[in-house]
Amino acid sequence: MSDNKAYHIIAEARRYKEEREKGYREQALKLFPWICGRCAREFDHKNLRELTVHHVNHDHDHNPPDGSNWELLCLYCHDNEHQRYEEQVRYGSKGSSDGKSPTATFNPFADLKKLMNKD
Repeated sequence: MSDNKAYHIIAEARRYKEEREKGYREQALKLFPWICGRCAREFDHKNLRELTVHHVNHDHDHNPPDGSNWELLCLYCHDNEHQRYEEQVRYGSKGSSDGKSPTATFNPFADLKKLMNKD
């Protein structure tokens, strides 16, 4: 292989790497610690492929360079987040307006004393 051809291959590989690093995943991995934002699992170079970039507003075209629409989630937490989002879209929100789950109102033991004194 000639030196000129090797130079072009190396230059192309460098350009490809630079272009790839402009992607939101590489940007997010530089901005944030390699920790899942939900379960706090830590990642290193060996298992980094299991750490995903989640778009907080679910718009994959909204990629501000400050990372304000990204959070790093492990594969499991990312799948869970998308499942919860799909259920919300499909069935609507069942929580109250303050974001907390509604409190239970059913009391299975409400008439227990009355039922026990039926003799």
